[in-house]
Amino acid sequence: MASATAGLAAITAALALSACGQDTAAKPSPSPTASQDEHDPAEVAAPAPRLVITYDGGVQVLDALSLELVADLPLSGFNRINPAGDERHVFVSTEGGFKLLDTGVFASAHGDHAHYYAGAPVLEEGLAYEAKQPGHVVAHDGLTALFDDGTGHVDVLDSDDLDESVREYDAPAAHHGVAVALPDGSLVVSQGTEEARSGIVVLDAAGAQVAASSDCPAIHGEAVAAGEAAVFGCQDGALVYKDGAITKIPAPAPAGGLSSLYGTEDSPVVLGDYDTEGQPMDQVSLTDTAGGAIKLVKLPTAYYGFNDSGFTDDGRAFVLGLDGKLHFIDVTSGVVTGSYPVISPWQAPAEWQAAAPKVVLVEGMIYVTDPANKAIVAVDPATGEVWKSGTLTVAPLEITGVTGEGAGEHEHGDHDDEDEHDE
Repeated sequence: MASATAGLAAITAALALSACGQDTAAKPSPSPTASQDEHDPAEVAAPAPRLVITYDGGVQVLDALSLELVADLPLSGFNRINPAGDERHVFVSTEGGFKLLDTGVFASAHGDHAHYYAGAPVLEEGLAYEAKQPGHVVAHDGLTALFDDGTGHVDVLDSDDLDESVREYDAPAAHHGVAVALPDGSLVVSQGTEEARSGIVVLDAAGAQVAASSDCPAIHGEAVAAGEAAVFGCQDGALVYKDGAITKIPAPAPAGGLSSLYGTEDSPVVLGDYDTEGQPMDQVSLTDTAGGAIKLVKLPTAYYGFNDSGFTDDGRAFVLGLDGKLHFIDVTSGVVTGSYPVISPWQAPAEWQAAAPKVVLVEGMIYVTDPANKAIVAVDPATGEVWKSGTLTVAPLEITGVTGEGAGEHEHGDHDDEDEHDE
């Protein structure tokens, strides 16, 4: 993860330039138009971060500095997006499988210097990996795991070489699940059935089971904290896998469940939602993987609990409330340190697939979507101030982003179910 100082310096400088005269300001990292040949990208002066949003009917790519549209790529169906792990590509979970989107921005090293490029975004032809019900994509420390809810099949990829699986696994039964590949060769995979999800199993590099737990009803959500502690949300707390052992951390009173988790490699604390049945969601959970306890933090407002939280580069947690404010939390003390208005107040939708504001951190800046107004804002987490706002042509559903600092040497082919499974 880029440092907060470096990331904010780059984007702050760019936004300051645009604020001095939007019509005449020079752009530090100009993006080519969508009509430019993706095989002939233009060299740019600095990394050119981009945002990817989905909408009903397709995917759009935006310049993260100007918030201007770079490409509109039609794609039918309900599509979900996740970073592929290389700061260039994004996996689109769509009908039939995981489709690879090349955002068109990358870096190439020449001696001691890096050169940066920006080209037209492209949805790769065919499906990168077939799946009956493509689900979670988890990229961590150079490995990317794809989970097929319809079959329970897992593909683990080298994040810098997305062409083929380096490892595969088939869960005993299909379920809405998740897999996390750790750099020591461990593979942590959820277990369950279509009717109920129960826990995790941990496999070593050879495929042998080294640990398992069924003490995690309704398992959902994952995050990796400092020390490679893999955390999973349960209906009654959290499971933590670390150093070869699984630990259950029970939920405090009032009893609630965790299902959306956010972690950082620099902190042992994982941020999560906290859902107490029948009660407004106005508390978040801080799971301390070192101390083995869950602390609850009450917010000034209710929140939605789905892709509306994260960590700043300096280790603070943030949550977008239904009041339209970003609420920042010191994860050590559990104190809300600031609340800043960024969009208009909004209501949580009845269905999770419906449009609702979402957040993502890219190069030190927090981006917040505002589907009700077809808008997006960039927020400086150091001050809580909206640095730039942009108008969208669509109502955004999901958002993710890339820094543009990933490698440029990639060639992608199609994959199908005829590949043999390692496990």
